[in-house]
Amino acid sequence: MSEPENILELQSVSKVYGSGHTRVEAVREASLAVKTGEIVLIMGPSGSGKTTMLSMAGGLLAPTSGEIRVAGQPLSALDSKGISQLRLKYVGFVFQAFNLLTGLSALENVALVMNLAGRHDKSVERDSKALLGQLGLEHRLGHVPADLSGGEKQRVALARSLANDPPLILADEPTGNLDSKSGREVMDMLAGLARQGNKAVVIVTHDPRIVDIADRVLWLEDGRLAPAEPQSITS
Repeated sequence: MSEPENILELQSVSKVYGSGHTRVEAVREASLAVKTGEIVLIMGPSGSGKTTMLSMAGGLLAPTSGEIRVAGQPLSALDSKGISQLRLKYVGFVFQAFNLLTGLSALENVALVMNLAGRHDKSVERDSKALLGQLGLEHRLGHVPADLSGGEKQRVALARSLANDPPLILADEPTGNLDSKSGREVMDMLAGLARQGNKAVVIVTHDPRIVDIADRVLWLEDGRLAPAEPQSITS
């Protein structure tokens, strides 16, 4: 069965923390539809709800209200196991802090995601090597994260996000721990691989230097999502 045109849909999604005088509405009635092959940037100030929104989009956090669909499937209809299985098949994550397993090599970090999806044959090592090679890491396969630079760690994290060939990539401040050169290289690689594989990519970021890779730029502030104004992006 083919994937729906909109691989990700958020319909009037809100997230509320606390109650009474401690009540915080982190995301307010946000709606978003992302097509396969589209790169969307969500920008906004710190504390505006960007990471909360991305976490809900990937099923890591449940919304207080509203509906989220990934590949046409409503997340509210799935239990925790079902959401985990959906993530393995449809969603790849890239995090600011890389989130690599420190005791595993670059190759093992990528292969583990394939193992979790039920793959255990010789193709796992072959495909993991191929992904890391595409990202210029063929000489770093056996190195653990402590022996890699920040840019190399993020490229391993990018390879891991692509391990199961998901149609949707969610990236949370992927350039936040990188210098400008490394950050640009990683984002160009992500954009190139995404377009080559017809994947949807949603990136939350503070970094105005990567705006040009996006098909759309949205602005999230005080929990409200809207098309970005040029002065907001450059400010």
